Amino acid sequence: MSPLPELNLQTYQSFDWCAVVPVANEEADFADFIRVFSGVLDFVGSGRVYLVVDTVSKDRTLELCTALSKMDARYVMIWAPENRNVVDAYMRGFREALANGHDYIIEIDAGLSHDPRAIPMFLRVLTEGNECAFGSRYMNGGSMSDSPLGRRILSKGGTLAAQWLLGARMADMTSGFQGFHRDILARLAAYPLLSRAHFYQTEVRHLLRKTRWMEVPIHYRAPSPRVSKNAIRNSIDVLFHYFRKRLAGQSPSV
Repeated sequence: MSPLPELNLQTYQSFDWCAVVPVANEEADFADFIRVFSGVLDFVGSGRVYLVVDTVSKDRTLELCTALSKMDARYVMIWAPENRNVVDAYMRGFREALANGHDYIIEIDAGLSHDPRAIPMFLRVLTEGNECAFGSRYMNGGSMSDSPLGRRILSKGGTLAAQWLLGARMADMTSGFQGFHRDILARLAAYPLLSRAHFYQTEVRHLLRKTRWMEVPIHYRAPSPRVSKNAIRNSIDVLFHYFRKRLAGQSPSV
């Protein structure tokens, strides 16, 4: 993991920011993830973390999140059994963050597939004139490791497909590490997203392409090789929906 960047801590301590983290079956890595994340919260001197748990989780993740939220007020456990997919988990966390008035909202995966120690860089980008900060594995300083070939092909292939078919200008269109100003996120949360799985990240970046954005180099590690056929099918359907919109000169934006 990379070291924490230099920043003006007195400035960052006054920021009202939070992170939204869907968590499912994270028991094995939970302690390490919280240890690293707590170090970031201590370093920055502010922040709250919303841990979104639903019925997908079959291990002790719910129990661990509940205990943590009682012990450390910076962590808030959100039990969301109504969730149908991971996109619902993100949206549930976003609604909670918006309802609590946070100015900057970071989306990050659990299990240390994303390094929480990159969060200060996201905050810096969001407070220097940008409305969105998008994590990128494919720009200078970014990387991807511990990922099976199939996962690498899907991630890079999704980016290339978005660049070719949607005219995307970002180096990485499939990363799930990103940050938003609250007004941008409020508009996104109100938009009828079509994605139900992995293409959600690409759909979000496509819809927000007209905002003021900057990419942030990140390190990503993804040990899980499994992506369901339904997720791939949904990704293809949504991609070609927006491609047809582009051909018709009707590409939507948020």
